Amino acid sequence: MAALTKEQIARRIARDLQDGQYVNLGFGIPTEISNHLPPDREIVIHVENGALGLGPTPAAGQEDPELVNAGEQFVTLLPGASLFHHADSFAMTRGHHVDVAVLGAMQVSERGDLANWKIRGNDLGGIGGAMDIALGAKSLYVAMLHTTPKGECKIVRTLSYPVTALGCVKRIYSDLAVIDVTAAGLLLRELAPGQSIEAVQRLTEPELRVAADLRVIDI
Repeated sequence: MAALTKEQIARRIARDLQDGQYVNLGFGIPTEISNHLPPDREIVIHVENGALGLGPTPAAGQEDPELVNAGEQFVTLLPGASLFHHADSFAMTRGHHVDVAVLGAMQVSERGDLANWKIRGNDLGGIGGAMDIALGAKSLYVAMLHTTPKGECKIVRTLSYPVTALGCVKRIYSDLAVIDVTAAGLLLRELAPGQSIEAVQRLTEPELRVAADLRVIDI
């Protein structure tokens, strides 16, 4: 069955970002979003190590070694961008001045609980700024593959990995579907081309409600 590529997930998320929003992008798939921002909207990318106004990923050979994001990936700055101390950057997040954050996830529960920093039983992992971002952003989106490499569900009834934040996730974008977290449970909004409701449900632990206007993701 067809599944979206990581680039296609990033492109789909970029379409939901609105003009004038301040947006924080996490590691992995979220980083790709800056390469697909709609040209007719002014979307200001925030990074927790101290910058507003990030642009697309630099082309090979055009990297500036002094311009990196919190994951030490090379970035670019758009005209009008600003740099500041990371304490000020976290003040923006903790003060709820970031409109949208997009983070990766190891697990998301049906209540919107997030686990994205450490695998159970693994000593590796660092929380970084994920807790502050997850709770400080006005809306939190998750970008991830729908299952683990072993085919295990990542959308679960209850988290079994260490918690990042509780009740914070608003929407999940995976390689198979777009799913909203609502008070009534998980709502299946969009399917990747070639996917069926039944196929996505088999790979999702909680029961999915289906939107009346369910549609195929436009890629």
